[in-house]
Amino acid sequence: MTQDLKQKLIFLAEQNEVSQFLNSDPSQFTRWYKNPSDCEIASFIAAILSFGNRKQFIPKIKQIFELADKSGGIYKWIKTSSFLNDFNSADSNNQKKFYRFYSYEDMHAFFSRIKIILEKNSTFGEFVKNEYQTRLNKDEHLSQTISRIFDGCKVVPQGKTCANKRVNMFLRWMVRQNSPVDLGIWTWFDSKDLIIPLDTHVIQQSVKYGLIEKNAASSLKTALLISEQLKLIWPNDPCKGDFALFGEGVNSK
Repeated sequence: MTQDLKQKLIFLAEQNEVSQFLNSDPSQFTRWYKNPSDCEIASFIAAILSFGNRKQFIPKIKQIFELADKSGGIYKWIKTSSFLNDFNSADSNNQKKFYRFYSYEDMHAFFSRIKIILEKNSTFGEFVKNEYQTRLNKDEHLSQTISRIFDGCKVVPQGKTCANKRVNMFLRWMVRQNSPVDLGIWTWFDSKDLIIPLDTHVIQQSVKYGLIEKNAASSLKTALLISEQLKLIWPNDPCKGDFALFGEGVNSK
């Protein structure tokens, strides 16, 4: 990596990692609540639904939180199973689909899995921490641990070679500290071990800057390769490079 490219990416990252980034990005939902117990769950739900057109999925995420707030917040809404009565297709002109290919039934299964987690630990974060620290496969990344926790749950990405973009985006929000965008409330995980959230924009920009080959697949292998490249600039915080790659890829359009 040339010095000029390093300086270019540093400039882009600093330019995009500002509080205004929250305005149109799903990371805005990390600030919907003040209580960390609510923040974790809200952020995870928001990340999982963040695909497709922002003008479509952002209102869908808001719909969930506005319903939850009538019951005292997302943590309480799920813990008390209020979602079973509040969140159904009857509220959407009897449409069975909630968003894209996810049905209300899929979402109920997703919320029910979170409820089970909250019955085992006081918070979502504590459960994930315990599962990760006691994992049998020590090569398993934290994003893979979360996918394993939600094994069989249609709305959470699965697969050993999956780039797991939405889960890695959630982890960026939870882990990175001292950021005007990311919350950094999971202090037990090191930001140097984060994997960049890989999507079409990041791939295009990475190819543009020569970080990966033109025919690189959207896979875990590619996400790890880009993350390693970004460590040449930010050895302890490779996901800062997400603001250089994803930020430019989206905001320049």
